[in-house]
Amino acid sequence: MTSERSLGGVVLAGGYSTRFGESDKAVADLAGTPMIRRVVDRLATVTDDLVVNCRDDQLEAIRAALAGSDLEPRYATDPVPDRGPLAGMRVGLEAVDREYAAVVACDMPFVEPALLETLHERARGRDGAVVRLEDGWYQTTQAVYRADAMAEACAETLDSEDERIVAAIDRIDVAEVGEEALEGVSERTFEGIDTQEALEEAERRLEE
Repeated sequence: MTSERSLGGVVLAGGYSTRFGESDKAVADLAGTPMIRRVVDRLATVTDDLVVNCRDDQLEAIRAALAGSDLEPRYATDPVPDRGPLAGMRVGLEAVDREYAAVVACDMPFVEPALLETLHERARGRDGAVVRLEDGWYQTTQAVYRADAMAEACAETLDSEDERIVAAIDRIDVAEVGEEALEGVSERTFEGIDTQEALEEAERRLEE
């Protein structure tokens, strides 16, 4: 049964991690914990329905990485591998069982749950809420969307010539949230770890 008040979650993990090397960054060890596990554990504090989007060949390793987590995720695999984050977002949002869902990339292990709660509040009555930084950059993979509206926008955008996530956002009614919403939120929340060097640096800082 869909809850109108609670927040769902979608973790995007289906990319091939080409910049990361031969291993899958989703299950990469970050100071003793798989990276995707860190994301899921943080989402578990603000969501009660979680979907992990990934490829079929990732399922076994990701299930193992998430075994025993506080929130038992469901899995939505890509029908066509590696069509990009927009396709993964569509698959994940179609599977989530909540009106609104926080969408977070698997390589953002420092995502701030408090920010997701703020975005959820800002999204009410609209199709989503997305942080737009002073440089104009949208944080599309750490945002909250109305699941059915964004899934439909993703599908329409995938049939167009412009398959960027921002092109899908242009099709729906989202609240643009400025940097004032980031007060008290760790500056690391949007940190993406997509190279081995970034992983090593993040591990050094965690150990400090």
